[in-house]
Amino acid sequence: MRAVVQRVYDAAVTVDGAVTGSVKQGLLVYLGVASDDTEADCRWMCGKVAELRIFSDETGRMNRDVREVRGGILLVSQFTLLADARKGRRPDYSGAAKGEQARLLYEKCIDLFRERDMPVECGVFGAEMKVSSVNDGPVTIILDSCRGC
Repeated sequence: MRAVVQRVYDAAVTVDGAVTGSVKQGLLVYLGVASDDTEADCRWMCGKVAELRIFSDETGRMNRDVREVRGGILLVSQFTLLADARKGRRPDYSGAAKGEQARLLYEKCIDLFRERDMPVECGVFGAEMKVSSVNDGPVTIILDSCRGC
């Protein structure tokens, strides 16, 4: 499981012109599910995202997590994070989970954030989405749950 986590002032995702999720201060998380991912990867990823200390404290040091700043999470499924573009000019997506497996694990991540009482908004799995954001910093962190990478 791979995630690109961006600290944002605000972010929103729209599908067919309608906003499906938005957050003010918080995290925009693009999530890619790999074919060998399991619920354990979801638990690791959600725990890591929830506890990332990438928000500034009163001294300006990145020492607070998203809950401490009362921020939200905008979770957007993005299979292209699993692209392998080392050969040729066309990325290979064979490492990405197929539709149903990816959808179930994406939805599990939503549930896990909610179990932590975290405000989480989301895109629409498999839809063509438009994502807008105003990055804060910018601060961008790449996470990968792959234990053998």
